[in-house]
Amino acid sequence: MPQHCKSYNNYFGQFGGRYVAEVLRTPLDLLEEEFSAAMSDDRFWREFDTIGVQFVGRPTPLLFAENSSAALGGAQLYIKMEGLAHTGAHKINNAVGQALLARRMGKKRIIAETGAGQHGVATAAVCAKLGLECRVYMGEIDIRRQKPNVFWMQMYGAEVVPVASGSRTLKDAVNEALRDWAESFPDTHYLIGSALGPSPYPDMVREFQSVVGRETRQQTEALGLDVAALVACVGGGSNAIGFFAPYLEQAQPRLVGVEAGGTGDDPGRHAARMGGLGEPGIVQGYKSLFLLDEDGQVQPTHSISAGLDYPGIGPQLASLGASGRVEFRRARDQQALEAVRQFARNEGVVFALESAHGGAVALEIAAELQPHQAVVVNMSGRGDKDLFIMAGELDRAAWREFLLSEGDRL
Repeated sequence: MPQHCKSYNNYFGQFGGRYVAEVLRTPLDLLEEEFSAAMSDDRFWREFDTIGVQFVGRPTPLLFAENSSAALGGAQLYIKMEGLAHTGAHKINNAVGQALLARRMGKKRIIAETGAGQHGVATAAVCAKLGLECRVYMGEIDIRRQKPNVFWMQMYGAEVVPVASGSRTLKDAVNEALRDWAESFPDTHYLIGSALGPSPYPDMVREFQSVVGRETRQQTEALGLDVAALVACVGGGSNAIGFFAPYLEQAQPRLVGVEAGGTGDDPGRHAARMGGLGEPGIVQGYKSLFLLDEDGQVQPTHSISAGLDYPGIGPQLASLGASGRVEFRRARDQQALEAVRQFARNEGVVFALESAHGGAVALEIAAELQPHQAVVVNMSGRGDKDLFIMAGELDRAAWREFLLSEGDRL
């Protein structure tokens, strides 16, 4: 049985906390109490692990990127294949944990927000498995660019609610979910998908996603690897904080988070909060670093990946960046697309656009290191969901011809 933290602090340095309306204080207090009790309950973890094996498909493999490593001539590059988890991404680990917690609390209804759709699909699948009602809020823009995931959420029986307010992306989906929860919490659990929001959510998501980091550590130690760096993309931060979790209290290896560099450094062209671009602020119930304008309002963001265009970052990652334990870098849209192409052609693996941001930087880092060292990148999701975006970017003429022909047929 893995060891989990038995006590939690609402803050990570200056970041974190619980800045919510009075109506949400009671449900958050009850959630924190039940979460703390579950963390010490072996029966809870046995069920979590059993579902992980039988339903999620854990453990996920650690793949040696042999061809890429040979071409780079540097460190050995390994890929943690979270994209092979059921529903196609790491998101299902947290969805299972929180859904079990909700059932433990007697909740019958789950609400969630989603951007790229992977959290929504995972939540919908777990709710179908456990017999829970499910509603997912998703921005209208994200619904258009992630239509396959909308289809699968509905196939699992979830109600997908389009959000037309604000930028019509993930930030606004979170706002709508919070409004719903404020009116329905007696029988409803809000299943937040990333390591952000008011406490205890950042702690909960880290604990449920830490299965990724624990497996990675076991797998690399079994192979006797000299791991120099772990690399993961960072939107809100759920895959990164879970991947990094077992290593946070030690100086090595390097922990590298990769943000969405978009198309440039001007406001509205990226979603990079670290490196001086983000400002301290309190948004959606927690304090962290956000992309804010001079009036303190949240700025628009951009990323080719729907899962990385959130204007804030999880509070623990913000604190780890401030302390220097986690190093942050950026990858542009085109770098992510090129990484998708390279891993597909060299390794037969298609990264999700979010994960490809981490993949792009992992390739750079591996090329700089020595052959006896290893770099592990978390492929937090696979690229099936991004077919419409990637085909349009990488093979626009042929894809347009196909879509037009399908339109005529229908």
